[in-house]
Amino acid sequence: MLLGAIEAGGTKFVCAVSDLELNIVERISLPTTTPEETLNAVYTFFDNYTLDALAIGSFGPIDVNKKSPTYGYITSTPKTAWKNFNLLGALKERYNLPIAFTTDVNAAAYGELKHGTAKGKESCIYLTVGTGIGGGVVINNKVIEGFSHPEMGHLVVKRHPDDHFDGVCPYHGDCLEGLAAGPAIEGRFQQKAFELPNDHQAWDIEAFYLAQAAVNYTLTLSPEIIIFGGGVSKQEQLYPKMRQYFAELMNGYYATPALEDYLVYCDLGDNAGITGTLLLAKEAIK
Repeated sequence: MLLGAIEAGGTKFVCAVSDLELNIVERISLPTTTPEETLNAVYTFFDNYTLDALAIGSFGPIDVNKKSPTYGYITSTPKTAWKNFNLLGALKERYNLPIAFTTDVNAAAYGELKHGTAKGKESCIYLTVGTGIGGGVVINNKVIEGFSHPEMGHLVVKRHPDDHFDGVCPYHGDCLEGLAAGPAIEGRFQQKAFELPNDHQAWDIEAFYLAQAAVNYTLTLSPEIIIFGGGVSKQEQLYPKMRQYFAELMNGYYATPALEDYLVYCDLGDNAGITGTLLLAKEAIK
C-alpha cells in the first residue's frame, strides 16, 4: 500500500510517496506558481503511482469546515492566483481515493507529535516562525479545528518597551506575525534575521513577543509541549530569553513542565510537515 502527501506551501509544493511505515519511495519539490501549472506538475508526479490515500497540508487560510460550501478551498490568501481556489476539489477530481485536508502547520504538529519532539505525548502546539507565523494544535491525539483552523500568528501582543516598529501584517499591522515574523525583523533592522549577531537587540524583542504567545497558548490550551519551527526559530539564542520572559509573564501563576523541555525547537526540522501529512494520509485509509 502507498501513501501520498502534499505539503502545499506558498513558495513550494513538496510531494512524497511512502509505504505504510512512512519509508519514502520518492519525494520532489516544485515551485508554487499558478494553480494550473503547479497542479499539472503534481499530477505528473503522482500519476506514476497507485495510491491508497492522499493528504494535503496547505498554506492558508483554508476552509476546513466539512459543512461549508467552500470546504477544501484556499480562501483569503494574498497569493492572488490561489485566492478562493478549490484545491481539495481539484485533487478529488483527479484521484478517486480518501484525501485528508488540513493546514501545513497542523500537519507539522501531528508529525512532531507522532515522530518528533512530542513523541509519546498526547498534545502539542507547533509554531512556525519564518516568512509568516502560523500554529498547529494537536490535543488528545487529534488535530484541532472548529468552524475554521487556528490562526495563531495573529494574536494581539503587548509592545516591547524599546520597539516602535509599525508591523508588517497587512490585516492587523502589529499582531504577533506583524511584529515577530522574519519580514518584521528585516523591516525593523534592515537586515535579515540570519544576518544579525547573536547578541543583537532583535533577539530580546523577538523573545518577548514569542514568550507572550506561548503564555497565551499555555493558558488557553494547556499543551504538554510547545514546539517551534521555521527559519527564525533556528536561532538558538532565542530560547533562553524566551523562557526567561515566559517565566516572568506567568509569574508563578500556572505550573508548566520545566521550560527547557517545554519551549523547544522541533526534532523533525523541515520534514515535520511532510511526515505529518503522510501520517494523516495513513489515517484517511481508516
